[in-house]
Amino acid sequence: MGSISVFACESQPIVVEGLQRVLADCDDLVFSGWASKAVDALEAIQRVHPDVVLIDGSAGLTAALRLVGNLKSAAPVHCVLWVVDLPEMDAFRALQICARGILKKTLPVPTLLECLREVASGQIWMQQTEQVASFLQRKEASRLTPREKEVVRLICRGYRNKQIAENLHITPGTVKVHLMHIFEKTGLKDRLALAVHGRELAGIEPASGNLVQPESNGH
Repeated sequence: MGSISVFACESQPIVVEGLQRVLADCDDLVFSGWASKAVDALEAIQRVHPDVVLIDGSAGLTAALRLVGNLKSAAPVHCVLWVVDLPEMDAFRALQICARGILKKTLPVPTLLECLREVASGQIWMQQTEQVASFLQRKEASRLTPREKEVVRLICRGYRNKQIAENLHITPGTVKVHLMHIFEKTGLKDRLALAVHGRELAGIEPASGNLVQPESNGH
């Protein structure tokens, strides 16, 4: 694999300068440019064709997610949301739109570099990556029951507990019990981790058939 080119959509020049210096010390990572605003980034990214785009979420999540969506259809790049903090549901939205990673700016430099390399190789990156890799080695996903696998499949499709209950003809309370057991068996901590890693952990194929579609404001 050749050098990995990294483009930054970042509002603070001092952060960009720091990123440039960090990448300059890496043999396999190169800085390919930056834009201060998401609205200006699309054209620049299409011009330089980077492998990975770091998108600052602090200037406005809506603009950041719009850029991720635009890049999905306009340029073959891997997008990473670079944020100070991000609520779980917003992170879930970003992954559904096709962000390939969620990276906190408070994490150390080696973690930043790990994220860039993982995403460039085609992986989805989040902080639980090491934990999930360890879990895969133990191969305990087979402990999930058929019903628990159905619940994970619907979590992967973005369903909330109410929609899961409707599709499986069970109560929302039963869904919560299944989720509790799934978290215990997999060692994952939340729905976001299940959404990212659920299919590979449980060997679940994409769903087919007539399913109730998720509602944006469902609970």
